[in-house]
Amino acid sequence: MIISVGAKTDIGRRRIDNEDNFCVDVEIGLLAVADGVGGAAYGELASKMGVEIIRSYIRSPKTQNAPIIDNLQKEFSKATMRLNAAIMFANQVIYEASRSNPLWQGMSATLAAVLLENNRLSLIHAGDSRIYLIRAGMIERLTDDHTFVYEQVSKGLSPGENEQTSLNVITRALGVSPEIETSVDEMTIFDGDILLLCTDGLNTLLSDDEMAETIKTSRSPKDACNRLVDMANARGGLDNITVITAFISDKRRFSFLYDIFKKAKSQIMFKLWE
Repeated sequence: MIISVGAKTDIGRRRIDNEDNFCVDVEIGLLAVADGVGGAAYGELASKMGVEIIRSYIRSPKTQNAPIIDNLQKEFSKATMRLNAAIMFANQVIYEASRSNPLWQGMSATLAAVLLENNRLSLIHAGDSRIYLIRAGMIERLTDDHTFVYEQVSKGLSPGENEQTSLNVITRALGVSPEIETSVDEMTIFDGDILLLCTDGLNTLLSDDEMAETIKTSRSPKDACNRLVDMANARGGLDNITVITAFISDKRRFSFLYDIFKKAKSQIMFKLWE
């Protein structure tokens, strides 16, 4: 598979600092966005540590054959288990760092990450950063938000009036505790698929259909990211905005076309010599 990627992060219109971070490493097929939680508690440090540690873990030769210890069942692929192990490790490092410095206490970060190996995609997230798939023109959200309100609704419950201040509380994030429960999935990816990863600064201001239509009508992944950020800012830019778009193509399609070209060329040359 060939990945064409665009990425952008923006402070927005209301925030003093940008606590978002992202990672794009096409060589290893890793894409990730992280949203720092904690404000003055150095949320931006937590999000930066998160994406950098995960990338280093996946890239490190020392961890290639290391025993994978995490909370996953064995039906997941080695790539998925490895990505989850990297996230477990990042969580531990951020948690220990927050305990080592009084200024850092309480820092954490939401995370959405994917790892593409051949045509298999590993998806892992914690918090309310999201992963979307656009296939055949239709958009599908592949993640469920780890927030108080979403978990109440998913259980068929309605938050009471005295709980309104808790509606946007994040229930899972890197660095909150020594261990973290992630949501994990994997799927087959196809030629023409488009991936969208974003922090909540984007999806709280744009609908799923608006994001899909913007991406589909953009000239490139980079253009799509620029347009999405501009749209979110035009609607107030209430939070930091980070977005990654990845266009997937099957390299076999290009080799097939090349084979046709070679065959046609050989036939032309043969006729010239007749």
